[in-house]
This record gives sequence, structure tokens and C-alpha cells, in this order.
Amino acid sequence: MEFEIRKLTPALAEDYVRFFDATPHDDHVDEHKCYCVCWCDDDYEGKDFSSREKRRDWAGRYVREGNIQGYLAYYGGNAVGWCNANTKSDCLKCCSWRMFMDYVPVGESGGDIKVKSVFCFTIAPEMKRKGLATKLLERVCEDAARDGFDFVEVYPKKVVADETINFGGPFEMYRRCGFTVYYEAEQGLVMRKKLKE
Repeated sequence: MEFEIRKLTPALAEDYVRFFDATPHDDHVDEHKCYCVCWCDDDYEGKDFSSREKRRDWAGRYVREGNIQGYLAYYGGNAVGWCNANTKSDCLKCCSWRMFMDYVPVGESGGDIKVKSVFCFTIAPEMKRKGLATKLLERVCEDAARDGFDFVEVYPKKVVADETINFGGPFEMYRRCGFTVYYEAEQGLVMRKKLKE
């Protein structure tokens, strides 16, 4: 299948929210749709994300303002996949990062190391198991290398009881794409792919 991968821009705000509107969330409960609004920056103080509609409104605004970073995948002119990817130093400010990724080391071995973090995939049900997440990941790595990043970092769970809630991506996909284990914690792994020699 031929997928088109597009870096998220303000012009794609409507495509972004429509993709989340149409794509079932982990537990198929519509009210739980996240729209990835809590993974974008530290601008969550005082914001009301309590309902799907409110998260949708904030998502459109955040995309138009350039706060949410990542890639949309298209097939037949429709968005069918999403990968949230941002500079790790920006991710550390996000409320969901603080909640779910508290086991990830925050310091680097050198102050000038640039790390791109990939931490969420959402794929339309009919497009799963067609290599779409891999295509998204490959594009993140290509752009990160071109943009001067030293590493791309990912966070697979060590044990996944239900694949439908594995939004962090599977270990095997990362291994096949050249990632190696950088750090291991009880909650999960930190894997990295080196982009510079």
C-alpha cells in the first residue's frame, strides 16, 4: 500500500481532528479520545480537558499554533495514522509525559545532545498490520537526522497484555528499525537509534 506521510502543520488542523474523530481510541469508548492534547507542551495549566469535545477544541487550536508535533499518514486522501514526535526536552514539560514516562531518564551524557522522542501511535483499525507505524517511524528518523538530532528515542512497554492499548509502539518494530535498548525500568524500555556517527 502507498501511504503519504505529512509532517503536521497548522494547515492540517482539520485533518488532524477529523482523524481522531473517526478513529476508535484504545478502549473504543468515544469519550476517552485524547486528541494527544496532553503530550504537546506545558500549556495545560488552567485548561479544561474534561470532555472529548473540549479536548477536540484544544487540539485544533494547538495544531494551528504549532504546539502539537508529529506526522499524519494518508491513504486515498484521508488521514489514517498518527505519530506524536517531539524534541525530548519539550516532552518533559507535558502533563501526560510526567504521568506515564516518569521512569525515563531526563538527563543526557552531554548538554549538546539532541533527542527526538516518539511516544504515541494511533492507526485506523483497517490500516493496522500494514506497516504504517513503521513508515511513520522511518519518516521521523529521516527528518530528525536532517534536522541535526543525535538520537531518536522510543518507549515500548515490556509486557503488553492487550495490543489495542500499546500506543507506545511494539518492541519488535523498533528493533527491526535499528533501535537498541538504552535503559530498562520495571515499567518499560527506553530504546534509541543513533543518527550521527
